[in-house]
Amino acid sequence: MSKAVAQAEPEDDLLWKEQKPPRRPLGASVKESARYWWRQLTSMRTALVLLFLLALASVPGSLLPQRSLGESAVRQYYSDNPTLAPWLDRLGFFAVFSSPWYAAIYLLLFISLIGCLVPRITVYVRSLRAQPPSAPRRLDRIGEYADGQTEREPDELLDETAAYLRSKRWRVVRRDDKHGPALSAEKGYAKEAGNLIFHVSLLALLISLALGRLNGYEGSRITLEGEGFCNTPQQYDSFDAGAWIDGSDLAPVCFDLNSFDTVYDENLTPARFISKIDYSTEVNGPTSPATIEINNPLRTDGLRAYVTGHGYAPVFTITMPDGTVRTESAPFLPTDQVNFGSEGALKIDTGDAENAIAMEGFLAPTAQDDGSGIITSTDPRLLNPAIALRIYRGYTGLDTGMPQSVYTLDNEVIDDGLLNQVASVNLTPGQSVTLPDGTIVQFDTVIEWGAFQISRDPGQLWVLVSSVVLLGGLMVTLTMRRRRLWVRVTPETDGGVRRVQVGGLAQSAPEAYSEEFEGLANHILGKSPTDDPDADDHGDRAAESSPGDRAVKER
Repeated sequence: MSKAVAQAEPEDDLLWKEQKPPRRPLGASVKESARYWWRQLTSMRTALVLLFLLALASVPGSLLPQRSLGESAVRQYYSDNPTLAPWLDRLGFFAVFSSPWYAAIYLLLFISLIGCLVPRITVYVRSLRAQPPSAPRRLDRIGEYADGQTEREPDELLDETAAYLRSKRWRVVRRDDKHGPALSAEKGYAKEAGNLIFHVSLLALLISLALGRLNGYEGSRITLEGEGFCNTPQQYDSFDAGAWIDGSDLAPVCFDLNSFDTVYDENLTPARFISKIDYSTEVNGPTSPATIEINNPLRTDGLRAYVTGHGYAPVFTITMPDGTVRTESAPFLPTDQVNFGSEGALKIDTGDAENAIAMEGFLAPTAQDDGSGIITSTDPRLLNPAIALRIYRGYTGLDTGMPQSVYTLDNEVIDDGLLNQVASVNLTPGQSVTLPDGTIVQFDTVIEWGAFQISRDPGQLWVLVSSVVLLGGLMVTLTMRRRRLWVRVTPETDGGVRRVQVGGLAQSAPEAYSEEFEGLANHILGKSPTDDPDADDHGDRAAESSPGDRAVKER
């Protein structure tokens, strides 16, 4: 058995040869230049580069907070990185997957895949209908080679060889050329099929993601215990919809948060968020109970409801001088992610725009006073709540109809003297403060709030199917090998002996094909494997069952 240094490649097979990249035309016309750049864009090399760029561009979306998942995390990043955050925001790193540069990479990858798959599929279909190529003139100059001698008739030997190879699922064709009767065989077409399936599935995956984005939406809402909301754009804190969603035909689903509990590990890291809700899928319809956790979303009516965060909300009872009693609460946003010290604000309309009540403060779930009147939080659990509160009276700007932050007060109206501080006090549950006009503000208790994300992605199932098929195609591509085999019987010499030549060529992994080729060549030439310790015992039996039972020589 011998191996040639060079591997000859048949010239009649487009799949077998690597296509050389076209040279850029110098001084070419616009049409020629356009053709050149189109071929560059639709090459598999470009598609792989764009796929890598898409994966690289997705990294900031995983490492940096995204507005679609929660505005509070973006504000926290601004607070922690006041210099870097504005630049990242200008570049779209807080909304990576909806940024123009991400969409450009996505679109180019989409075009590149279509442009390179269409001709490859055409070539593959044509190759399936084509017969294995003719045997090269010099079989001893290709990758694998063996020869021997036989006294059998060429047709008998080649017919038995063809039947044997077909039983091994080889594609076989008989040809006679000027060098003698020959046989061509090929196997491993599934490798290219797996390669095409992989790339078609990748294209289907991209299409599914795009359609899911265009026809899907995400809404985020912070909900206090005892409150609820419905699936309408107006009731979300933030709502991000695809281009095909106008917001008027959303699924009629409503949610009521009954309780929200946080389970902590021993190191006081949140381990579980347990939100118990009631939901309905019809307007004024019956409700059903459900529990939503981090990795256990609620799935109903094509929607998925996730819990993405939690926090605390103080509850106040406000008694007006005329005896009117109001209960108010608002979510406070954590500024300390370790011990959950939180800040927030309330704006209360008293019916007199010039004499509204506004409050802002710092809430500590487990408070500790250092003796100077400044409280801090030492534990994220709700063990000893207290609030440092500043109370204002005056004009809040609620009557202007202009959008305002619900978590902070407008410093401009404070600086302009339109909103004046009337009290500053630290309160624990049950304590109260009386304002100069007789209004009583009592701190009642602290409740929890949950951050929910409601999303609809109609392409999710197709993304899963495409991913599974993609992996299947990749496994076929990695495990299958395209290889060829040729057998030629030369004309009869003196004494009625004919020479039998066997050649083989693998498109990839030739070292793996060597063992298979040796077994095939031994069978065709009537040889027993030289490394078989029992060769002497069954050599005669093997020779009787093989096509080349009178072979006497192997090169």
